Amino acid sequence: MKSGKVLLGILAGISAGALLGVLLAPGKGSDTRKKITKKGEGFAHSVNEKFDGIVESITEKIEEVKEEVSHFRGNGKATPEEVKRHGKSPTG
Repeated sequence: MKSGKVLLGILAGISAGALLGVLLAPGKGSDTRKKITKKGEGFAHSVNEKFDGIVESITEKIEEVKEEVSHFRGNGKATPEEVKRHGKSPTG
């Protein structure tokens, strides 16, 4: 999760720099507002893409863990509940 925070910080720094560059550059106010809006939309899109990537990565990890747990459950020894239910000894 640290890489996500670092990436978000980098994107915020780039956006802040672009915003300051637009604000300090000479130009009409309406042109400046349009540029700021365009940069803001680009930043929001980038953040959404990164967030979606992080969510997807977490979802994939959760699915992997679920698969491993079901694999171990299938290959492991019977739990006490299963022993009671099926009347088997724990070793088989």
